[in-house]
Amino acid sequence: MKLDAALPIVQLKDIHAIAKAAEEVGFAALWTQETQHDPFLPCTLIAEHSSKMDFGTAIAVSFARSPANLAYTAWDLAAQSGGRFILGLGTQVKAHVERRFGMTWPESVTGKLREQIQVIRALWDCWQNGTKLNFRGEHYKITLMSPFFNPGRIENPNIPIYIAGVNTGLARLAGEMCEGFHAHPFNSPRYMNEVILPALEEGLQKSGRKRGDISVSMTPFIATSPEEEGFARMQVSFYASTPSYRSVMDLYGWSETAEKLSGFAAKGEWAEMPMLITDEMLNEFCLMTTQENLAADLKKRFGGIADRITLYTPFVPGEKDEWWMGLTKAFN
Repeated sequence: MKLDAALPIVQLKDIHAIAKAAEEVGFAALWTQETQHDPFLPCTLIAEHSSKMDFGTAIAVSFARSPANLAYTAWDLAAQSGGRFILGLGTQVKAHVERRFGMTWPESVTGKLREQIQVIRALWDCWQNGTKLNFRGEHYKITLMSPFFNPGRIENPNIPIYIAGVNTGLARLAGEMCEGFHAHPFNSPRYMNEVILPALEEGLQKSGRKRGDISVSMTPFIATSPEEEGFARMQVSFYASTPSYRSVMDLYGWSETAEKLSGFAAKGEWAEMPMLITDEMLNEFCLMTTQENLAADLKKRFGGIADRITLYTPFVPGEKDEWWMGLTKAFN
């Protein structure tokens, strides 16, 4: 199991220092995300100011971009970093794709994401091996690549693609086509074992692959203090209110609570929501432990499930550096 780090929400001018510190602390990878900033711009600085650590997007919103945009960006980052870049994609939800990005939400989420991945790899194959570009699908027709627009071969063309998801459709797609799966933070060992991992296995069998051919990356909620417990309860209530994530609550028979949370969210009554998350619910979705026992408890809770772990709490240099270093050593 590898221990990765989440990039905090900072300005680009601060990225170089965080990248250097993360590599010195010993993280296996540093992940960016698409919330308040572009997820790819920090990656150029991470590549420049590190030499061994992997890095990637967890996630970039795939439906906000064309597959050609994604292919070019990933190609350049892989070339710059000597093959350390991981392309992590997520579909987001309909409201964000349509109302935040102004793009069209597809009738088939897995169908469009499948084609995006196929187009990205077709472009990479064209650039690396000279294969004629001729993709014709339901969502994309990509057939033009003249020499003027071809970036050419690179030394490390095998760029891993991870996709993120909560439900079985995207988990199956990851098992079939991808090198990794980013499990949503709103998760539990039971949900992974009973829902996600069986779906991954279905996809792996379809493509003739084995479990070792894909990495499962998890970003669990952790609470080692009352303050972190309150934050986790708030985050769980927010995610549990999202209709697209209802399957997680349904597994436990907590559908009625999820419906109430959705009602509060629709009215913007955010302060009321954490009170609906019981201690039983919190213990399912959040690891309650101490800083001293965190490494051992993470391995115990997610052993056999996750190949990579990223704490939901971002890594901030200068805050608990010795503790972070001790934690990474426990995973190396």
